[in-house]
Amino acid sequence: MAFTEDLSVFFDLQGFGVPVVHEGVTGVGILDMPSEIMADGVVLSTDYKLTVRSGVFNEFLSGDTVTVDGASYKVRNPSLVDDGKITEVMLMKV
Repeated sequence: MAFTEDLSVFFDLQGFGVPVVHEGVTGVGILDMPSEIMADGVVLSTDYKLTVRSGVFNEFLSGDTVTVDGASYKVRNPSLVDDGKITEVMLMKV
């Protein structure tokens, strides 16, 4: 029996999801803001990673602007995850 996955369970506004707008397309994504301590504990760096379903949005390109939960970000590096149904987009806050 074939397994049918339903990614909408992860990408909803009642759970972890936040509103995302990219090139006029509105959808839901998951925003992570992991912090990293660098330079022997002197510098704290925060990266922004947006996780979205690949088929919902137009292709993310480096330099694009995207609005996530009302804030503007610039796309640094988009990449497909595993089978390509999910895209991780590294962001820089504008």
